[in-house]
Amino acid sequence: MSKIINYVNDPEWGSYYELTRIGYYVAVIILLIAIAVTAYIAGKKQDTGRFSARKLSVAGISLALAFVTSYIKIEIPMGGAVTLFSMFFICFVGYAYGVKVGFATAFAYSLLQFIQTGANYFLSPFQICCDYFFAFTALGIAGFWFNKKNGLVKGYVVAALARGLFHTIGGYIYWMDYMPEWFPASLRNLYSIIYNYSYILAEMIITLAVISIPAVKHGIDRVKAVIGSQEARPETV
Repeated sequence: MSKIINYVNDPEWGSYYELTRIGYYVAVIILLIAIAVTAYIAGKKQDTGRFSARKLSVAGISLALAFVTSYIKIEIPMGGAVTLFSMFFICFVGYAYGVKVGFATAFAYSLLQFIQTGANYFLSPFQICCDYFFAFTALGIAGFWFNKKNGLVKGYVVAALARGLFHTIGGYIYWMDYMPEWFPASLRNLYSIIYNYSYILAEMIITLAVISIPAVKHGIDRVKAVIGSQEARPETV
């Protein structure tokens, strides 16, 4: 039909439309532009102050914690792994300091993740971007909920889902040929979604359960207060 969308008339599954590889590229580019523009506007509106030594220190500690905990993981049957809350530490920086520091920290984390696992084997530069640079930098989206009521939970959920979206797009472009034979053929079009979100949602649910424990929530609030993240008053509505 076009270079972006294909019309498929499958005798077994019927007729449907699907994005071409170029279509996925276009989708990612549009999504990144939308995030960048929104982040720029949000950054202008957020009263987060300057990028101080304290913020740099907190970002560095959070990066270290995220990187170390990413090694502590449980492999799940579907593929991927549930880590020891590694995404939380990156999202916390965005929630505490806003989109500017949040995205900067998340991008640094994407570099560490690439060095940790992606540098040994990759298919193309764009695959690296989808699986590492775009996906892990997306955790900085949590910064949009800077100082919002329940902002840490909301920001974490959206950031985790955004990370999964980039992994999923990369999966459709590059990894569909690696679908295991035991996976139901009728669910082929959902394979990348199921594969990537199986471990991301599992970690997200466990993390949300833990940070919702009153003692843990109180501890997080105390840490946020100590690091000086209350530069702007939290919303009460």
